[in-house]
Amino acid sequence: MPFKDPVATGRVTVNVTPAEAYRVVSDPLLMVTFAEETVEARWLRGATHATVGARFRGVNRNGRRRWVTTCTITETNRNRRFAYEVATAPLRIPVSLWRYDIDPVPDGTGCVITESNWIRVPRWFRPITTVLTGVSDRVGANRAHIATTLDRLKSHLESRQPA
Repeated sequence: MPFKDPVATGRVTVNVTPAEAYRVVSDPLLMVTFAEETVEARWLRGATHATVGARFRGVNRNGRRRWVTTCTITETNRNRRFAYEVATAPLRIPVSLWRYDIDPVPDGTGCVITESNWIRVPRWFRPITTVLTGVSDRVGANRAHIATTLDRLKSHLESRQPA
């Protein structure tokens, strides 16, 4: 698993089952609709769903800047955890690790989704990522992006509930 503590983490309580939450967070093609920087995702090499080792391409944008990443799913603990590593495309330089943990609320009224991020970019590549992405404070940006993503995710999940 990743080294040290994550650099950015956020939590949200949602009134859905862990299975419903997992179904959404483990679908990269759907999760881009809640993301701040990622604007497109597509499965690679015949993958069609989240399994360990499956890969997907991410297209990201910040203003006029655009960059592409290749993501590899590293963990799929159904209804509990989903994680993937991000690398540059096509050079495969490590960028980060993203993880979603889902914990049921003790009274059974929903679950808590925790989104965490670890920065994995080698020191020598960090100035290049700043130029490519236009983001000089990646940790601060990821903290803000997590808050936005979780807010949008909660709205989506809870809007799907029967009245």
